[in-house]
Amino acid sequence: MRAIVFRELGGPEVLSIADVPRLDVRPGTVLVKNHAIGVNFADTRFRQGTYAVQPRLPDTPGLEAAGVIEAVGEGVTNLQPGARVAVFASKTYADYCLAPAGMVIPLPDSVSFTHGAAFPIQVLTAYHLLHTAGSTGPGTSVLVHSAAGGVGLVAVQLAKVAGARVFGTVSSAAKAGLVKECGADAIINSTTDKFADEVLRLTDGRGADLILDAVGKPTFEEDLRCLAPFGHLILYGRAGGSPDPLNVSTLSAKSQKVSGFMLPAVTRGLPDKTRESAALCFGLMRDGRLKLHIGRTFPLAEAAEAHRYIESRQSTGKLLLLP
Repeated sequence: MRAIVFRELGGPEVLSIADVPRLDVRPGTVLVKNHAIGVNFADTRFRQGTYAVQPRLPDTPGLEAAGVIEAVGEGVTNLQPGARVAVFASKTYADYCLAPAGMVIPLPDSVSFTHGAAFPIQVLTAYHLLHTAGSTGPGTSVLVHSAAGGVGLVAVQLAKVAGARVFGTVSSAAKAGLVKECGADAIINSTTDKFADEVLRLTDGRGADLILDAVGKPTFEEDLRCLAPFGHLILYGRAGGSPDPLNVSTLSAKSQKVSGFMLPAVTRGLPDKTRESAALCFGLMRDGRLKLHIGRTFPLAEAAEAHRYIESRQSTGKLLLLP
């Protein structure tokens, strides 16, 4: 089978397509023939050796995919060959991937493989930021950084479904229209305006109740400045680098809190909650209240170009590889 392989750490140029041995299904896993593969910023960090999980060279990137179950391993009783699924897995930049049975999400007939591959990480990350790690509902205000990205666009929509007032930051005027279409109440161009000043202005000086930040160092201090009393800042990525150390005592004056989030804490630790949230979000997609934006697709062999594009900050929505 074909897979994207890197034999050394580095830039997108280290990625190349290669023929590798066909995977054998193992107990407790399913073998999936991939029809679409999600590209995530975490994949670029994995390629560089700066992700939470270190590569074992030579290695293959990828954390999610959608396709058809080719075979099921011993002990797997709730999944059958031929089923359409989305999966959380590793090494998904390939024609096939192996996924633990508990990390498999059956796809409704109404959900395409491209939307299926865009679903696991971006949709469930956004949902659990808003409703598991954080709390969102009518009367709350939410600031979503990188609002035109995959997680950002979903977070804007899900926060609006929950009844929140939503502010989104974008890095260019070209991205503002897409975020507006998703229902954001205000869009802030972070390259021309100070987002904290705008949030404070829009909230009459109170600040945002919940801030979702995958940027890190460039935004962290300003996040704290525009965080409301009893507000919650969740750091779920560090595309701009890790923030400087925080003196926790500075949070006391306004009873604020700062936390971190990674989706595997839910998918691996709370399987029932994972299934419930997936069903709820599929329902919102069916009803037209949640729309997934596929920004661009690339052939599997052009994974390096997909990485260059996501790192350029020009991308919107979800990027996919198609085997």
